[in-house]
Amino acid sequence: MNIEEFRNYCLAKKGVTESLPFGPDTLVFKVMNKMFAVCGLERTPTQVNLKCDPDRSEELRVEYEGLIIAGWHMNKHHWNTVFIEDALPPKLVTELIDHSYDIIVASLTKKLKAEYAAL
Repeated sequence: MNIEEFRNYCLAKKGVTESLPFGPDTLVFKVMNKMFAVCGLERTPTQVNLKCDPDRSEELRVEYEGLIIAGWHMNKHHWNTVFIEDALPPKLVTELIDHSYDIIVASLTKKLKAEYAAL
């Protein structure tokens, strides 16, 4: 998956916005104003940070050693850095994006969940 495919996939999800809050080189995707994906635009190979269940994070880091690592500049317990243009199957990358998005949606307040449902 390349950066444009990643971006398009994220933006197609319900309630998602993109912004550059950390400067022009870091693209952030949020659902209901809560971050679920971060992408360094100048990093080669392309890598993204995605939220992940801590137990699953550990399993993924072992299974895909070097391609999925502890989150760069993030809480390493809850975030992974995923090298999306390397040997990872695109289906796995989309599953990880979905997982990150779902974690954030599940954590929304009742008020935000109601606003999300109304979209």
